[in-house]
Amino acid sequence: MDQPPIDSHSAPHKKRHWWIWAIILLLFGLLFYWVIRQHNQNQQALASGGRGRGRFSMAGPVPVTYVTATKGSIGVYLDAIGTVTPVYFDSITAQVTGVITAVHYREGQFVHKGDPLIDIDDRPYKAQLAEAQGALERDQNLLAEAQMDLKRYQDAWAKNAIPRQTLEDQEKLVLQDQGTVKNDEGVVQYDQVQVDYCHIASPINGRVGLRLVDPGNLVTANSTTTLVTVTQISPITVIFTLSEDSLPQVLKQMRSGKALPVQAYDRTQQTLLSTGKLITVDNLIDTTTGTVKLRAEFDNSKGLLFPNQFVNTRLLVDTLDNQTLVASSAIQHNGSTDFVYAIKNPDDPKKAMAVMQKVKSGVSDKGNTAVTGIAPGTVVADSSFQKLVDKAPVFKSNVSLPSSEEVDESAP
Repeated sequence: MDQPPIDSHSAPHKKRHWWIWAIILLLFGLLFYWVIRQHNQNQQALASGGRGRGRFSMAGPVPVTYVTATKGSIGVYLDAIGTVTPVYFDSITAQVTGVITAVHYREGQFVHKGDPLIDIDDRPYKAQLAEAQGALERDQNLLAEAQMDLKRYQDAWAKNAIPRQTLEDQEKLVLQDQGTVKNDEGVVQYDQVQVDYCHIASPINGRVGLRLVDPGNLVTANSTTTLVTVTQISPITVIFTLSEDSLPQVLKQMRSGKALPVQAYDRTQQTLLSTGKLITVDNLIDTTTGTVKLRAEFDNSKGLLFPNQFVNTRLLVDTLDNQTLVASSAIQHNGSTDFVYAIKNPDDPKKAMAVMQKVKSGVSDKGNTAVTGIAPGTVVADSSFQKLVDKAPVFKSNVSLPSSEEVDESAP
């Protein structure tokens, strides 16, 4: 049988075909590796804030807003949560038994010391007072009669007209009548007090609470039922607590005779309610919490502080002078390191440059922080930190650009 002819060129052709596919696969692998590597580098750049690799850095100088470090004073404050506590709070109860005849106050009314609040039927007590006054008048006249007899006996004794015993008996009788009169005077005073108890007046200047009794209600003496409450509103105090570690610096300032100002803010710490002064520190530390109570007094003329209200207090314990102050928003943090971007040649748009400069942050207050590491008058960047790198060219902008989180990197 005849065999088909063998193609001498088929084997080398298949061998060359295999090497071509291997080269193509190798090229695809290298391309894939390069794409993955570039992707990882881009992700690392974004994770580090995209400094110097973002699309803004490629567009030239970075627009930033400028702030200038200044020289001045800054306060050292201790912040705490406090409770508004009135100096006086009176919860008035009945001291006599009787029927309420009148309620003179309105709910929430501001009253002065001595203003009438409640009247209780005083007729039974007036009757007792009249009886006691009558007994006093009778005994006063008996005393007067005994004193006249004593005068006669003394004149008679001087003439040896009566025996000594008669004179002495009359003297003792006068002393007895004097004791009776003094007892009657005490009864009259007591009954007068009972009558006064029937007319309840405000013992302090303050604000009256809600009405608790009505005319016609029967009240009893020495009952625990409250008839009316009066709270002093102005002045008023705030009691707050501080850590025992902060106590030495507070006591140091108090011993030197300084009046320490205290500010009271609302719950959100946005609105200043009133400014007062520290008046005293408690006499012991709470061992369960390691804190000590302090009391500050406020004039509260506007009535913004309300009894039992929770407030945020700021106690000024010291003032640092000749400090370099910079906006707190201009200070950047990298772990335990603080730094700012100082602007070199800020007045020359062509030469302006942001230079990273380490600083040490100190006390902060009202948006400013005391720092060391830069001099007063240094111009620093206050925006566009996600686009800044050391020695990056910048120019002054009056509008802060959006942060890196707000920028759509997929935009063309």
